[in-house]
Amino acid sequence: MDPLVATLETTPLQGAVFGLLSMPICLWVAYTDLSAMKIRNEAVLALLAVFVVAGLFLLPVGEYFWRCAHFVVVLITGFLLSTLRAFGAGDAKFAAAMAPFVAWPDLGEVLILFAALLPVTWLLHRLVRRVPAIRDRVPHWKSWSEPKDFPMGIALAATQLVYLGLAATG
Repeated sequence: MDPLVATLETTPLQGAVFGLLSMPICLWVAYTDLSAMKIRNEAVLALLAVFVVAGLFLLPVGEYFWRCAHFVVVLITGFLLSTLRAFGAGDAKFAAAMAPFVAWPDLGEVLILFAALLPVTWLLHRLVRRVPAIRDRVPHWKSWSEPKDFPMGIALAATQLVYLGLAATG
C-alpha cells in the first residue's frame, strides 16, 4: 500500500450510494449559492434525509447513531461560528448535514480535502466571474458582484462529492 494514499474508513459501497444520492443536492447547493448566495433549508433537509434513510441500510446501527451525533455537534459549532460571522448560517447548516456522511476516522482527510478545495474553488470563482462570455450568460447571479463574500456552498459541495467519490473508488 502506498503510504501517501490515505485509506478511508467509508466503504466503496457507502461512498457510491451516498455519493450518487447526494450529488443532485450538492449541485443544487452550488447553483443556489452561486446564483443567490443562499443555501436553501430544503437542500439541507434533503441531504440530511438522504443520510437518515440510506444510512439505515449502509451502516451498522451503532455507527449510524454516532454519525447522527456528528450532525448535532457540527450544527452547534457552526451556529456558534456563524454568530461570529466566520461564515454564513446556510454554510453552517449544510456542513452539519454533510457531517454524518463522514466516518470519524476520515475526519482528518476530509478537513485536508476541504482545505485544498476551498482556495481552488475560490480562485476558480474569482477567475470565472471575470470572463464576460460566462458572466453575460447569467448576469443576475449575486456571487458575481459580491466584493468580499464567497459562495462557500461550492467548496462544501465539492468536498462532499470528492470525499464520497474517493471512498467509492476504494
